[in-house]
Amino acid sequence: MKACQKCDQQNPDEALFCGQCGASFSTSSPDPAEAPAFDEAHRWRAFIGPNADRYLEQFRKFTGGTLIAGGAGPRFALTWHWPAFLFDPFLWFLYRKMYLYALVYAVGPVLSAYFTGDFTVGIVWRIMAGASANYIYYWHVREQLARIREKAGLDYSAQERLLKDLGGIQPYVVWVGVALHLLLLALLLAAIREEPPEGGKFKPGRIEPAPKRTVL
Repeated sequence: MKACQKCDQQNPDEALFCGQCGASFSTSSPDPAEAPAFDEAHRWRAFIGPNADRYLEQFRKFTGGTLIAGGAGPRFALTWHWPAFLFDPFLWFLYRKMYLYALVYAVGPVLSAYFTGDFTVGIVWRIMAGASANYIYYWHVREQLARIREKAGLDYSAQERLLKDLGGIQPYVVWVGVALHLLLLALLLAAIREEPPEGGKFKPGRIEPAPKRTVL
């Protein structure tokens, strides 16, 4: 049995075409010497996906103008990431498949507000995300690409699939963000329209006089 390079379907050894996707084995399994090779820049762009050139421009600030840092390694440089600041940092990290940081930014602001009693502490977390998101993302891409390089024997198609699986974006997160912000807006409007709770200040004219006591 042999696997199709396009869909991974197992086919008989004598098959000329894949029984699932119809790809020709003469073209879907090219000679490794003739197959296109991933150069380093292409590998980084394929992993990042949308807005790759803009991210690579920011990444070079950490590495002295190259993609791979040499010598002492990458160094932090102050850059600003508007999407991570303006939108919920949790959603942006989830959008870029950085699940650990997404968890940190989902739990961190909530715990900070709970222990300090100050809900404006979330602004501090947003500023932290805006100032560090590019650097964190650089390390994420670098580490994931190192893992892919360690997988010896992968052909071009297999590398391409792995780059898409580990990298790129999760488009559904955009709709999750829209839904969450609409829900937050609805809760805010409901809180504004709600009357003061029991025990709060009453509106004028609602206070009833105390009953008169009869003196014996």
